Amino acid sequence: MRHLDQYVIGQDEAKKTLAVAVYAHYQKLALSREAGLEITKSNVLLVGPTGTGKTLLCESLARLLKVPFVTADATSLAQSRYVNDEIQAILERLHDKAEGEVTRTQHGIVFIDEIDKLKSASAASDRGPSGESVQHALLKIMEGAPVRLASGEYLDTTHVLFICGGAFVGLNAIMSNNQGFGFVSTSEEHNRRMVERLNERVKPTDLVEFGLIPEFSGRLTTVARLRDLSRDMLVRIMTEPRNCIYRQFQAILKVQGVDLVVAPRAFEEIADLAVEYKSGARSLRGLFEELIAPVLYAVPDHPEIKRVELSSIFAEPRYLRAG
Repeated sequence: MRHLDQYVIGQDEAKKTLAVAVYAHYQKLALSREAGLEITKSNVLLVGPTGTGKTLLCESLARLLKVPFVTADATSLAQSRYVNDEIQAILERLHDKAEGEVTRTQHGIVFIDEIDKLKSASAASDRGPSGESVQHALLKIMEGAPVRLASGEYLDTTHVLFICGGAFVGLNAIMSNNQGFGFVSTSEEHNRRMVERLNERVKPTDLVEFGLIPEFSGRLTTVARLRDLSRDMLVRIMTEPRNCIYRQFQAILKVQGVDLVVAPRAFEEIADLAVEYKSGARSLRGLFEELIAPVLYAVPDHPEIKRVELSSIFAEPRYLRAG
């Protein structure tokens, strides 16, 4: 958790669920090697709006564990005529990230985003297969299957951890209709909290009603939910993480001997625009870079500039010179 807190703002419940799931996965692998036990793998599903940090969570954990990590897009798989070839390409990239070591590859993590776009009700298009057929194709490698790599080696996906993500728009309405724990006595405060937790939990039946096939949803045994990002969280994303965009551009300008100071008001205005665009954290970089672009243009031609202050996205930068 402490490691994730350095890179991901908020989403404490999701961070806890994912961290425990990934830790348990690699503990199972260790037990499998040491005790010769065949332990069932638990793949993970991340449910949350776009731009809430699903990919960043997975990437940060993989970096901490020093395991190969790749991302893929379910929409691209659904648009391809050759789904199995596309899936093989994902595993080839994972193998490349493992520097060609099959053992390391088999202990890697694959994150597949926009999995909610593979609804089984989707009809096949002229460009690609139906969402249901893509789910079946993914199911095979998620369960574990030998895959022949371009090098001629075989990769067993049994121990590769698959994490799927998606916005799942409309899932909340399905969950509300399917709440089945209201009959539990709630006279005690802890009972009420337990009922609330059970009713907030995404159940396999909810995913099936949404459009995932039962076999596929059944392989995603751990589900973590990410919440919409508030204005305050968006501001913190730009200013607090170790690799936040503010620190990055401060470092870039520091190399040229220039201090960059951005007022809180400017970050709040950027956050307001991101909320209006309904894009979560995804639009923050583009908005901040648009704000900083005039500064990056002016500084190289004016070595006398030693400090730049930005008070608002609607105000001109203030350049302070030496002396």
